[in-house]
Amino acid sequence: MKKTLFNQRSAIVFKHFNRKGYSLFAALGKEVLIGVLSVSTLTYAKADGIATKPVGELSDSLSFGEQRLDEVQITGSRAPLTARQSAKIVEVISRDEIRRAEAQTINDVLKLATGVDVRQRGGFGVQTDISINGGTFDQITILLNGMPLTSPQTGHNAADLPVALDDIERIEILEGASARIFGSSAFNGAINIVTTSALEAGKRAGGHATVEGGSFGSFGGNAGAALRFADSGTMALSGGFVKSDGGTANADFIKRQGYYQGNFQSTMVSVNWQAGITSKDYGANTFYSARFPNQYEWTRRYLGSVKASVRPFAMTKSGFNSLEIVPMIYAHRDLDHYQLTKGMTGAKAGENFHRTDVYGASLSATLNWIAGKTAVGADIAREQILSTAYGNLLDESKWKDIHGSDRQYDHKGKRTNTSLYLEHNIVMKAWTLSAGVMANKNTGLDGDYRFYPGVDISFHPDDHWKVYAGWNKALRVPTYTDLYTSNSAQQGNINLKPERNSTFKVGTRYRLNGFDALVSAFYSRGRNMIDWVYETEKSTKYEALNIGKLNNMGVNVEANFNFTTLLGIAHNAEQPVRLKVGYAYIHQKHETDRDIYRSLYALEYLRHKVVAELSHPIVSHLSASWALRYQQRMNGYHPYTKIDGHIQWTEAHWLLFVKADNITAHRYYDLGSVRQPGLWIMAGASVRL
Repeated sequence: MKKTLFNQRSAIVFKHFNRKGYSLFAALGKEVLIGVLSVSTLTYAKADGIATKPVGELSDSLSFGEQRLDEVQITGSRAPLTARQSAKIVEVISRDEIRRAEAQTINDVLKLATGVDVRQRGGFGVQTDISINGGTFDQITILLNGMPLTSPQTGHNAADLPVALDDIERIEILEGASARIFGSSAFNGAINIVTTSALEAGKRAGGHATVEGGSFGSFGGNAGAALRFADSGTMALSGGFVKSDGGTANADFIKRQGYYQGNFQSTMVSVNWQAGITSKDYGANTFYSARFPNQYEWTRRYLGSVKASVRPFAMTKSGFNSLEIVPMIYAHRDLDHYQLTKGMTGAKAGENFHRTDVYGASLSATLNWIAGKTAVGADIAREQILSTAYGNLLDESKWKDIHGSDRQYDHKGKRTNTSLYLEHNIVMKAWTLSAGVMANKNTGLDGDYRFYPGVDISFHPDDHWKVYAGWNKALRVPTYTDLYTSNSAQQGNINLKPERNSTFKVGTRYRLNGFDALVSAFYSRGRNMIDWVYETEKSTKYEALNIGKLNNMGVNVEANFNFTTLLGIAHNAEQPVRLKVGYAYIHQKHETDRDIYRSLYALEYLRHKVVAELSHPIVSHLSASWALRYQQRMNGYHPYTKIDGHIQWTEAHWLLFVKADNITAHRYYDLGSVRQPGLWIMAGASVRL
């Protein structure tokens, strides 16, 4: 029953106590909200920290402060800093935003990030390339809870993640060269996926399940369960699958994943561990060349990591441990079976098998002392590939049998990547200066150390404004695909030089409760850039070449509105009216002394990208969200506009949904000559216990 409140009181929120004698009296007659916030960084992100909780799980009364909570969630640095202190700005896609989005996969969510370019050959993220700020899919690093998943074979399969959207707490996007934070793979940016056990505070166990089906014979589902043990730890297990005809010729697929995670926390030590598997079988359409429309591929990925955080001393007054030591070990194995023509076997028919193994260990330490926050660290990774085509030809006595095939791995490549890090952060009342360097040695090059420095500075005069600027350098070593591919469609180049990059970035952010705006500009100065090209009109193979100098200049503008908060509509707090609009512009300048007739990747950048998302209630438990995306890609692509929709009925422990992808049924091209399907409708239900 509706009840009229005759003594309504405005809430006041303590950011800090000013230690005045009259402070307590200022709170009389007011509703006082006091919160203690835990902060994690992009480097040290862990599931289940207080800062990872969605606003709705913290308190309904805190919904008006969502924008303020977002300020302290994460930063991008080697040392833990609050977002207010950080000299960088990291875009965070929250669990709540993921739930509202018209998305089937992580890739679909990333399409709506202003500075991210997602190019797909099929649905459900089966054949997708992800890049940032005009770069290519090989120039970013993707992490799962801080574990790097970069493959030395290729970036085409970088997003083979063992988690479903229900497993994700948030997605963090750091734009620009980030070598001094994440290593040489973060040539043009980084994306970190942070998971959750989905256990609410005080709950001993929980679970969830989702099932959905729709157009083009699509059907799938996922389920998960979580358990709290010893009052200080959690474990979670999830899995799922999806299959579809794909909506276009030779785009059918079946995709499966399984994921296990756990954590244990005590006063001085916390430990996080994870293991996962992904499996994909799909028609690869015109994956490498339009001349071969019936390609086929299957991939498998197995991964695992264990990370600890040791805090030997008590917390400082600022809320951080004076010393924190973080060791991690990790490994992943990628299996790849590719056929140039589906069903045709043997090397002469373009069939290849690859097995890539990456084993790594890292150790970092952060010291909080009178001169600031200093972080040092090291990471060493052993990268190895066994293949029927990539690497050096082995002596016949060292050939290895391939499971499920009568062929053998007769090529091998191996290299060790070592990175050393040093960073110092000076944090003052309104200023932060962060400077660091990465020293990198890769045995696949000459074995010498190369240095990649960076410096970032920010000014935050009050709670609303933040201005930042930065300069960072990076390097990318060619993949084994770049070096060794040789088939009827492509030819690699073992003489490729590593790519080099310097990125300059400036920007400003303005925040109010219910409003957030960001404007940024960047200049990326690339040298020895790698691309697959036709050198002449008569070429029949794409060749891997260093195409010379490639400079990207761009501007990103983004604004987020929570109209429920701005207009003070209290009865809509659980289903707020939100609007996000963003625009990205890139201009590219290319200088080369090589003949290039057509580019396959690097020169096919997005000149214009516009995104808009609107979510709103309809009636009672029924809500809707809509997404619009306009893109104009260079190198001969026609611009297109795509509109998606999502309608959802939400109850306490279950929900029903209908998702419509490409409502206008516009047939467009995103990559190569693969025409994307028209209207794709999915309907389903989700239960949470």
